[in-house]
Amino acid sequence: MQAAIGDRLHVHGNTVGQPDRSGEIVEVHGASGAPPYLVRFDDGHTRLCFPGPDAVVEPGKAPGGKARASTGGKARTGSGGTGRGRKK
Repeated sequence: MQAAIGDRLHVHGNTVGQPDRSGEIVEVHGASGAPPYLVRFDDGHTRLCFPGPDAVVEPGKAPGGKARASTGGKARTGSGGTGRGRKK
């Protein structure tokens, strides 16, 4: 999963009756847009989040009011990371 400041994080409720939560990503603490993210949720709370499989990142507005290019709303997975943990 990759995000940038200004993107929106939507976390789907994981039990019956639990509402979805959404907010704006205000800080990205991981390398190359990876989690964790500091998110200001719509209810006013700000929290450090490590999004799970029930979360989707949607692109925010770029400077000038235009929407940034979408990644399709899907989390990026696989070995395309920073290579940490690999022996050389």
